[in-house]
This record gives sequence, C-alpha cells and structure tokens, in this order.
Amino acid sequence: MNDHRIASREEWLTARMALLEKEKELTRARDDLSRQRSDLPWVKVGELYSFEGPRGTETLAELFDGRSQLVVYHFMFGPDWEAGCPGCSFWADNFDRIIVHLNQRDVSMVAVSRASYAKLAAYQKRMGWTFKWVSSGDSSFNFDYHASFTVEEVAAKRGLYNFTTQDPRRADREGVSVFAKDAAGPVYHTYSAYARGIDMLNTAYHYLDLVPKGRDEGERGPFWVRRHDEY
Repeated sequence: MNDHRIASREEWLTARMALLEKEKELTRARDDLSRQRSDLPWVKVGELYSFEGPRGTETLAELFDGRSQLVVYHFMFGPDWEAGCPGCSFWADNFDRIIVHLNQRDVSMVAVSRASYAKLAAYQKRMGWTFKWVSSGDSSFNFDYHASFTVEEVAAKRGLYNFTTQDPRRADREGVSVFAKDAAGPVYHTYSAYARGIDMLNTAYHYLDLVPKGRDEGERGPFWVRRHDEY
C-alpha cells in the first residue's frame, strides 16, 4: 500500500478516463455475453428427481414454486459432513437476501446439497439464512449436473467438472444450474457454470475488485474466507 504511485488530481483524472473506456468496453461485452447466454438452446429434463426440504419431498418441477425460471446453487455439503463448505457459505451470504427480488422477476432460487435435510436445516439455523435449501441425497441430481463425483472418480482424479475431464479434488464441488419451465409442465436445463464461472454471484467480490488491494488472493484463492460466525 505504501509503495503505490501518487499523482496529481489532473493526472488521476486522465488515467481514470482511460480506464473508463475499458470499463465501458467490458460492460458492452458483458451485455453481449448475457444475450448469448439467453440464446443458448435448452435441454429437456427427463428425470423427475426428488428432493427433501422444508415442504417434505418435492420434485424439480415443484421447486419452481409457481414461477417459470429456477436457479439452483450447488452447495458443497456432503452426506458425511457436519457443516457446509466455508466458500459456499460465503456465496450464500451474498444471495440469501436478494431472492425476494428475484421472485419479482419470475425467478425462484434454491440451494441443493447431498447432505440430509436435517443437517442442512441445522446449519442454516446456525448461519441465520432464509433461502430454501433441499437435499438431493436420494437422487442422482448433483451427479447428473456434474457437481458431485463418485468415490472412483475422486480416487482416479478424473471427473467431468467445468465441462472438462479433470481432477475434481473432492466428492462435491460448487456450481450453479438454471432451469426453465413452460406452462405445459416440462422442465428444461438452460445453463450451468462452475468454479470461477460463479464469481458473478458473489457481490462481495465485486466490492473487493474496487479497492486498492483487490481480492489479494493470487494463486491461493479465497484462503481468507471463514464462515461469518468464525471471524
């Protein structure tokens, strides 16, 4: 921090205006990318899938809760874990309170994990979250959408994650999947993203990107992140 270049207000403004042009280019490119994302073809979901949550057993279609669009956050919480992933908990802190606004734009959002619903509910109470969280422990949902991996895949260091065969490193990974449902009832898979692809869901990172130190993570990744009751 002490070694940073110091300039006059005029020099700062010149540099800031040059950066503004690049920011505008990025904004236009992001808008174009969002349009391309919306134009992706859809895939009909053939499986019914079942989830355990606050309303008992529900199908994937029922998770839409009467809306036509559904965002699923793949929250890392394995069946044998006693607490949720600190990183995913960081993401949950960011999306928990905005879901009411998504609902007004015909979007439902839920978190899905393989741990039992009893474990999810206990951890959710500890964290003070209000979003809907359901267990996919009795279905192949997380495996089919490449956010969970078999014992064999982890041992062999070969699983399909982030659209490529690689070492998944653990049995459960982070990600987001999006679905649409038309009036007739069929459910369609429209989008999925994993790893750095879900950065856009974390508003705290966008604030850190504004400050001088930035994320200050380098190759270490989010080494500093703790559950919000552990700082």
